[in-house]
Amino acid sequence: MAEQNDLFATESRLHAALTDWPSLEHLLQRWQARGWIRALDLALGRFLQELEPDTSPLVLLAGVLASHQLGRGHICADIDNLLSAPDTALSLPPDGEFGEALPDRPVELLQGVGRSEWLAALRASSLVGAGDPATPLVLEPESTRLYLYRQWRYEVQVAERIAARLSPLPQPAAGLKPRLSELFAPVEGRLDWQQLACALVAGRRFGIITGGPGTGKTTTVVRLLALLQSLARDDGRALRIRLAAPTGKAAARLTESISGAVGQLPPHLQQDIPLEVTTLHRLLGARPGTRRFVHHADNPLHADLIVVDEASMIDLEMMHQLLSALPNRARLILLGDKDQLASVEAGSVLGDLCEGADLGGYTVETLNWLEGQTDQAVAEWQAAEGETSSQPLAQSIAMLRYSHRFGADSGIGALARAVNSGQPEQVQQVLQAGYADLGVTILKGGEDRMLERLVLEGGHQAPAADGTAPEGYRHYLQQLAALRPAEAAPESLDHWAREILEAFGRFQLLCALRRGPWGVEGLNDRIATALMKAGLIERSEGWYEGRPVLVTRNDYGLGLMNGDIGITLAIPDGRDGQSLRVVFPLADGSLKWVLPSRLQAIETVYAMTVHKSQGSEFAHTALLLPPTANPVLTRELVYTGITRASRWFSLLLAHRGRLDDAVRVRVRRASGLRSRLTESGSMVGDVARFSRWAF
Repeated sequence: MAEQNDLFATESRLHAALTDWPSLEHLLQRWQARGWIRALDLALGRFLQELEPDTSPLVLLAGVLASHQLGRGHICADIDNLLSAPDTALSLPPDGEFGEALPDRPVELLQGVGRSEWLAALRASSLVGAGDPATPLVLEPESTRLYLYRQWRYEVQVAERIAARLSPLPQPAAGLKPRLSELFAPVEGRLDWQQLACALVAGRRFGIITGGPGTGKTTTVVRLLALLQSLARDDGRALRIRLAAPTGKAAARLTESISGAVGQLPPHLQQDIPLEVTTLHRLLGARPGTRRFVHHADNPLHADLIVVDEASMIDLEMMHQLLSALPNRARLILLGDKDQLASVEAGSVLGDLCEGADLGGYTVETLNWLEGQTDQAVAEWQAAEGETSSQPLAQSIAMLRYSHRFGADSGIGALARAVNSGQPEQVQQVLQAGYADLGVTILKGGEDRMLERLVLEGGHQAPAADGTAPEGYRHYLQQLAALRPAEAAPESLDHWAREILEAFGRFQLLCALRRGPWGVEGLNDRIATALMKAGLIERSEGWYEGRPVLVTRNDYGLGLMNGDIGITLAIPDGRDGQSLRVVFPLADGSLKWVLPSRLQAIETVYAMTVHKSQGSEFAHTALLLPPTANPVLTRELVYTGITRASRWFSLLLAHRGRLDDAVRVRVRRASGLRSRLTESGSMVGDVARFSRWAF
């Protein structure tokens, strides 16, 4: 009777929408109509209600929110987070519609819901289980993280497969230290983190090398490959090495970087280091129209070592597919910047794994190993600036800390560090310090022509030491006309196309939003109109010479991947006329010429979201922040935008306060991956079978 009274008391203080499914469904329909949740989220709620018609509306609401959180990049919905900050659970408000009346907010709906009541309702439902047997929703014992079954399964198996690779490998009795000395010259006055990273990862089947832009991640991994190949040849064989990146653009950049780094090695250490980089989809053998790949646990990759660059872009599902296809004997090395934006899809795998990497966290045994192989006082550094840890994961992570690209006089480097500090005051100090490679423009309203002038002409930063200055889009379009070949020979056209692609890559406008006048859609129209008025392009709509396009969906028939960028060029058609072709640079260094009519999933790319820019680098980058507050404006977004610039960075602000707001907000994606790898007893048993709930 007491329990019934408690239940009645709980129900009496609940919002009316939580008393029965029809009321909740009506509210969810309003949310979906406003863009606060997706149609898919509402459909899941209806599906769960059909499976268990008598289930509590609290369970159905939790399922809808878990689905919606997944769409926003979270692996799960944390009940504690939902109750402490309810409005952050939704895409609220959509498209920056701040200032408008927002009735029926989650904070109102959840006002009468208690933590224990919600968890009790979930655990009492047959829709919710602990993972085995399979149920549509998963809530593990003593946990407040609610998963859809598929995501729970991915997270558990990723954790299990990484954990199985964290034990150190048997070390060679001799040969490692002298080879490290051959690969790395002594560094005066500071630790050589590149050498330390090589020594650390050389003894692991799983390793991560993280660091900011210019810290030498590619240089380090090339030397590591040379080291491992040299040791393998001592045993009479060469390692089969595969190099990959999440996108075609990132793969092309790594191909270029790898080629340069290999050329700097001693000749006898350049053997058997591959120069070809592929995308992860091509590496695994994507099957068009499905979520499956050619390579998986029953048909693993033929490789002894796999290196994946730009690992911050890898979502949880892709990491699961990669680890599933990895042979037990093979090594996996991830490269990436832990402070960049997480993947577009759900999960923040690299960020989760590298949490606390700046503190070292090495055991006494690891420190002794590193000092014995490198003669560097890393234990002294950790005692002064880091902390000791017994976590196996920390022994596989090396963080590079010295930027070779951004020196002491680099405003770009200083600004990136200030943004990462989370202190708006430090950011403002950098912006006001007069760095030659930084520029700030405050726009006076949506019609301010300063935006067009910067995008067309470039910034007002000082020229570099070689006399070059920051450029805008006028440069590549003038080059297009000036360098047009007199003959139609394929070699001449290819040379011309490479010049134009290189010229276009010297500048890129980045923004935070997709829709609206301050998003990709509005800005692309605005810039195309400005270019047409300036006489640089013939038209601003449809297909025209000079139009840059971004591939938005993998096209296996054409061999183009999501994120590939091409330029539309007019070439002779053999009938005294011209026809348009779009030329794309591929990861292997070749070019792909495509008829515009064959491109289905593309968009103009004068403006690009910061998310889409990951894996890219531009000589001059401009970042535009919108005037209204928006949940997407975060520290990671600003940092990622800044670090796409290699020589000049321009900041465009439609409101002075938005930058400070963004710097204060850090992305926290709900996930249990790190806790599974660092908390004893948190691993779950075999979940290898795939159930009907893995939707």
